[in-house]
Amino acid sequence: MELLTPDQVDAGLATTPGWELADGGHLARTLTWKDFGEALRYVNAVGFLAEQAGHHPDIFISWSTVRLTLSTHSIGGLTDSDFALARAISALG
Repeated sequence: MELLTPDQVDAGLATTPGWELADGGHLARTLTWKDFGEALRYVNAVGFLAEQAGHHPDIFISWSTVRLTLSTHSIGGLTDSDFALARAISALG
């Protein structure tokens, strides 16, 4: 697994709508749901995808708002795995 170059990160962002490059060099996405129950169901679905991928986001939940951040902690940056999981998560809604 290799770190992506800045140009590769830019290309990945162009094909991963709804995600941004956040401070610290990780991918981030924030979504707001109707209520805590919807937010929690979404988090559970994200968790299922993450387990299947063997790659886990940081998940922050505050009532109806969920913030996800992705990076490959073991090598200190973004890889193709981060973008692949981001796209899979985006397909959830």
